Amino acid sequence: MAGAAPLCLTMGEPAGIGGEIALKAWLARTEASPAFFLIDRPERLRRLALSIGLDAPVTAIDSPWQAREIFPKALPVLPLKQRVKSVAGHPDPANAPAVIESITRAHALVMAGMAGAMVTNPIQKSVLYAAGFAYPGHTEFLAALAGNAALPVMMLAIEGLRVVPVTIHQSLRGALDSLTTEAIVTKARITAAALVWDRGAQAGGRRPQSPCRRGWNAGTGGDRDHRAGDRPAARRGLEGRGAEIARCDVPSFRPRRL
Repeated sequence: MAGAAPLCLTMGEPAGIGGEIALKAWLARTEASPAFFLIDRPERLRRLALSIGLDAPVTAIDSPWQAREIFPKALPVLPLKQRVKSVAGHPDPANAPAVIESITRAHALVMAGMAGAMVTNPIQKSVLYAAGFAYPGHTEFLAALAGNAALPVMMLAIEGLRVVPVTIHQSLRGALDSLTTEAIVTKARITAAALVWDRGAQAGGRRPQSPCRRGWNAGTGGDRDHRAGDRPAARRGLEGRGAEIARCDVPSFRPRRL
C-alpha cells in the first residue's frame, strides 16, 4: 500500500459511535494497516477520547496528503467547516449540515484522487430527515452526488459472501408488498453487470471513475493480465455503476488486501 492515497472516514452521527470507532481503529493499527483520516472537528474528538479514557492523540491536517505522515503518531483529522455540538446518545438535527458536509467532502476527495476510498460511519437518518435530508440513506445520496441516474444497489459483503437486498429502508410489510419479479430481476441484472465490470477493473481494464469503484480497486491491486474492457456489460457501464454506490458502506470489502 506504499504511496496509496489514504482512506477517508466520514464523521457519521456525532452523538453516536462513529468517533469512538475511528479512535479505536487508530489505536488498533498495525504496520500493515492503511493510513486513514477522519473528516470531523478535531476538538470534538479530543474531548471524546478524554471522556472515554482513550490515549489517542488527534492532529488537524490541511490536506489528505498529510495523513500518511501523521498517521503513525496521531489520528489525522481534516476539520469540518460546520460547527458540531453533540451529546452522546442525543442526536440533534442542528448537526445535520455537518454530517452532510462530511459525506459530501469525502465523496469529492475520492473523486479527485486525494483519498483512496470512503468509509462511512453510521448516521442517524431520522435526524437528517428532520433537517430536510431528501434521501433514504447513504446509498441514494452517494448515487446523487455521483450524478448517477441508474438505480443504486446496496451490496453487503464480507470475505466469501456478498448479499444484495432487493428492498431497503422499508418495513417488513412494505418489503413484502414491493418484492416483485421485476424488482428481483432488475437488481440481479445490475449486480451481474457490476461484478463483470469489477472483474475487468481488477484485471487492469479501464472504466469510469466513481467514489466506490475507486475505493474497492484501491485495495485489490489490479495486477492480472486479463482485461474485460470489451465485454458488453463493461461497455454499457451505466448498470455497472449503479451497483457501485453502496460499496462505500463496506470498508472491508477486500479485508485481506487492506
